[in-house]
Amino acid sequence: MAPEPVMEVNIPPRDDLAEITRSTRDLPPAHYTFKIENFSLLPNAKIDNVESGDFEAGSYKWRLRLYPNGNKKSNGAGHISLYLAFSNSNALPFGWEVNVNFRLFVYNQIQDNYLTIQYAKGRVRRFHGMKTELGFDQLIPLTIFNDESKGYLIDDRCIFGAEIFVIKPTGKGECLTFVKQPFNDTFTWKIQDFSALGRESYKSPVFCFGGHKWALLVYPKGNSTEKGKSLSIYLEMEDFETLPCGRTTYAEYMLRVRDQLFGNHIEKKANTHFSNSNKNWGHLNFMSLDDVNALPKGFLVNDALVVEVQIDVITVVKEFSRSCSYDHVCQNS
Repeated sequence: MAPEPVMEVNIPPRDDLAEITRSTRDLPPAHYTFKIENFSLLPNAKIDNVESGDFEAGSYKWRLRLYPNGNKKSNGAGHISLYLAFSNSNALPFGWEVNVNFRLFVYNQIQDNYLTIQYAKGRVRRFHGMKTELGFDQLIPLTIFNDESKGYLIDDRCIFGAEIFVIKPTGKGECLTFVKQPFNDTFTWKIQDFSALGRESYKSPVFCFGGHKWALLVYPKGNSTEKGKSLSIYLEMEDFETLPCGRTTYAEYMLRVRDQLFGNHIEKKANTHFSNSNKNWGHLNFMSLDDVNALPKGFLVNDALVVEVQIDVITVVKEFSRSCSYDHVCQNS
């Protein structure tokens, strides 16, 4: 048998119904399946709707409510009407509300797939004390549903289903601020007895900036491929381990070796996102060792080298709860 195309249903234009989409899928409903036997007896019963038992999804209890002849009070005549109902067994305080993205299903027993009905564009609906039932007045026309060749009602049995995704705000957020520092906000490190340094690298005293601890990292004889050729200089975040997993701190800064005689400083800009996996960043070949050691150039005076960092821009993050004002948090960052 050739696959049945996605059903097209002509529905009178209404604002709420115009935002409904229908599609088919093979995957069964994730949260609940509602199977009905002897369906033909329902339209002749004295009740206009039937309910499933309670089922749980998203820490709340729900029910499916089915109108086999359509919900005539809500433009459902000539259709199956199906709704998701918030169960009365939920014990919630006055003023409660639950935000939900949900979809309802009808099983096609011939095609072995599910007609899926949901609000377009993932629209979130709000359940509250005055609105405990939401769904679809015109889920599927009765002319199609009752036609056994269409596959939805076979041997007087049918299957409906539901998937419910509750939106639970954590109540937390963060304010990200780019802080630009004044030009003269510079950390200076004077390295004494530079020519006698024997270790591969040296670290400056720690200084604080933008809510973090930092240090300059210098390789007097060069690092990696620049060993014996260049002076290597980096800015290092000393408290990188305190960053939450996945959090980064972005910085733009100037690294500088001062010309102590003529003021012809060597400066190089750098920028990076510091993180748990990237604690330092700078320049492997900041300047040649020949220039560093050339006494007439003024970088090495009395065997002392002066290295500086000027952090121009840095991101500062401050966490806040929903109870706090956004403006208040950002203004006090």
